[in-house]
This record gives sequence, structure tokens and C-alpha cells, in this order.
Amino acid sequence: MAARKAASRAAKTGVLVPVRRGLYYRGVPTRYGMTKPRAEEVAREVLGDRGVGPTGYSAARVWGVTTQVPPVLHLAALFPSDPIPGIKQSSRRNPARLELNSLEIALLELLREPELLVEAGWDVLVDRVRQAAREGSIRLDVLKAAVPGESSVAAREHFARLLDGLGPDSHG
Repeated sequence: MAARKAASRAAKTGVLVPVRRGLYYRGVPTRYGMTKPRAEEVAREVLGDRGVGPTGYSAARVWGVTTQVPPVLHLAALFPSDPIPGIKQSSRRNPARLELNSLEIALLELLREPELLVEAGWDVLVDRVRQAAREGSIRLDVLKAAVPGESSVAAREHFARLLDGLGPDSHG
């Protein structure tokens, strides 16, 4: 109770920035006022890291396959929250996503609509995925285990096509 009152008082005096009920941010004071948290920081605090990743054009930006810049961050989450300013949330129901990192989730999201989201072309996406797998940024074996739980038929079909494009080593 005392901590809540102290945080509330600090927000009223401008020491903290209220983000949402029970969540405050301590920014850096500038001559224009206190800096505010980035939408990504708020989303990570509210939604956590597990089972959360970019979707739509936000996913395409992460993979570098579009020049489109979404006006807000688009995130897919297993357990979406109440609205978060600056974030558009999509709900997903595949519990295997809890084992995926943000980049792996972004890939699954891209595979839902690559014709729309991947303006650089399919071959560029395949090359980016190949490089990410080589660097260890994504784990194809973990993705393979998660894909059957995806509700999107398109994502499952495009993942199979992606594996074919990656070559026989990716099927192992």
C-alpha cells in the first residue's frame, strides 16, 4: 500500500511516468519533460517474453523483407492483455510458441501471409532464414515442432515450402 502511494505521488510530481494501472516508468528528464517508455518496453513488461513476437508488417521489418513501416507495433501473443497504447495485439493459441524466440514467432507470422508481407520476394526470405539458422538466431528443429500446432493452414503450408527452399539439410 505504501509503495503504491509513493509511486502515485512520484507520478503526480513528474518523477515517474504512469504507463497503465500499477505500472510506472522512470524516464530521463529533458527540457521538454520526462521521456516516455518505448511501446516495445511496455509490451515486454505487460506481456512478458515467452510466446510473444512481432506479427504483420512488424514481423516483416524484423526479417528485413519490407520497406513498410507500421504506425504501431504489431505483436502476436498467447495471452494478450488489455489494450496497450502503441501496440496492436493479435491472439494466438499454439502453446508450442512458448518455446520460440521472438524471431521464430516473427517467421511463423510472416508465413501466414507472405504474398502480402514479403515484398522483397520469397527467395530473399529463404536466404534470410538460411542465414539466421546458420547463425543460430532461429532453431529450425524447434520451429518444426511448433508448426503443427499453428491454426493457420497457410503458415503450415508455407513452412513446408520454406523447408524445401532451404534444401535437404533442413528436413533432418
